[in-house]
Amino acid sequence: MEFIIPGIIIVVLLIIVSNLHIVQQAHAFVVERLGTFRAVWQTGIHISFPFLDRIVKKVSLMEQVADFPPQPVITKDNVKMQIDTVVFYQITDCKLFTYGVQNPMAAIENLTATTLRNIIGELELDSTLTSRDLINTRMRAILDEATDPWGIKVNRVELKNIMPPKEIQEAMEKQMKAERERREQILRAEGEKNSAILVAEGRKQAMILEAEAKKEAAILQADAEREARIRKAEGEAAAILKVQEATAEGIRKINESQPGEGVLAIKSLETMEKMADGKATKIIVPSNLQSLAGLAVSASELLKSASPEAEN
Repeated sequence: MEFIIPGIIIVVLLIIVSNLHIVQQAHAFVVERLGTFRAVWQTGIHISFPFLDRIVKKVSLMEQVADFPPQPVITKDNVKMQIDTVVFYQITDCKLFTYGVQNPMAAIENLTATTLRNIIGELELDSTLTSRDLINTRMRAILDEATDPWGIKVNRVELKNIMPPKEIQEAMEKQMKAERERREQILRAEGEKNSAILVAEGRKQAMILEAEAKKEAAILQADAEREARIRKAEGEAAAILKVQEATAEGIRKINESQPGEGVLAIKSLETMEKMADGKATKIIVPSNLQSLAGLAVSASELLKSASPEAEN
């Protein structure tokens, strides 16, 4: 008897410990009692009733990713291709997830494949390749609505790869190559055009600068010639002024010396001699100068006759 009681206590403790459950963060346990849904255990410590309660499913409440294999689809223009999808989902109701569908993942995969075929069947090849966002949005809306009774929320659907047939890929590669060559030719033509425009603008600017330089040179030359003429005129004016000043000074000195009539007559004769050197053929001599002129001639002859005797 002394070993029975401790043994019973140990067995009771083992039963209690075995029925003690700890639910981790972002997880939940679905519990049945006698085959009937009893409760959903959230994060924390829970104790089940021995032999009556049973944990039927441990559910993760975190967002999960389902990567499904490529599915064959046919476009509106009868092009067969392979498309694989990625579905991001999260369990929001553990009871519905447990009892709503037999195999939730298989159900989501099949629903994704059929939905994808329906959407792609309404699009042509080019639209399929360029409308990923539209396809993703439509698939997410359809899957989210369809999986709501299963306690699943579809957050996002992405088309991972779109694989058209090999001959279509080759044709697309040739088309892309032709498009790249066309763009290259356009860029080369635009470059040559821009280069020609720049060269023409450079020549135009050079001609404008050359014309402006010639204009500036002509202006400078005209200014120099005008300055030279001004200086020449100023020099001539200064020379005339000097001559006039010298003449005036000579007249003033003559007046100061009070010359006699003989000197004046001789000066007049010198002036007449200079006048006779010109083209004039007739010279009018005043009457009062005639006697003086005769006297001057006689004096000149006496001087000439005297000069040989002096030489002898």
